[in-house]
Amino acid sequence: MKEGLAVGTSHTRTLSVDRGRTIEFMGEELRVYSTPNMVLDVEQTCRELLLQWHEPGEDSVGAHVTIDHLGPSLFGQTVTVTARVAELALPRVVFEVDVRDELDAVGRARHVRFVIDRDKQGERLRRKAARLAALESEAAATQSQNSVPGSTQPGAVA
Repeated sequence: MKEGLAVGTSHTRTLSVDRGRTIEFMGEELRVYSTPNMVLDVEQTCRELLLQWHEPGEDSVGAHVTIDHLGPSLFGQTVTVTARVAELALPRVVFEVDVRDELDAVGRARHVRFVIDRDKQGERLRRKAARLAALESEAAATQSQNSVPGSTQPGAVA
């Protein structure tokens, strides 16, 4: 991380509550900003704050989100997401986040991110993918060994 990131550092994003950010299960007249999209917007705002402080090859990953969705923002409103560094113990960074629309506070969150080295993270993911491939290969081998030619599988219609 570059020098200068400190507790109190903040970043703000302004977003439109477009159709993709709303719930649809209550019909067109009741479309409001959805909680899953609020979580996504909180995470992205915190990541954007950190991006300006990263060295080449660094990024961050989310580890925990606690969110209170305090009230509705209507389809077409504008929300402002403001993230502030609350705790800094690298590689761990804790954010406090406020979400407001033109009229009200609509959300508040606490989000934890970890600064990571992209190459090390890539290696970690490749090791996991290799373990998964080995497990799938083992399962396929077991399944083919348990198959008896000419018999039907459980639940199959003969």
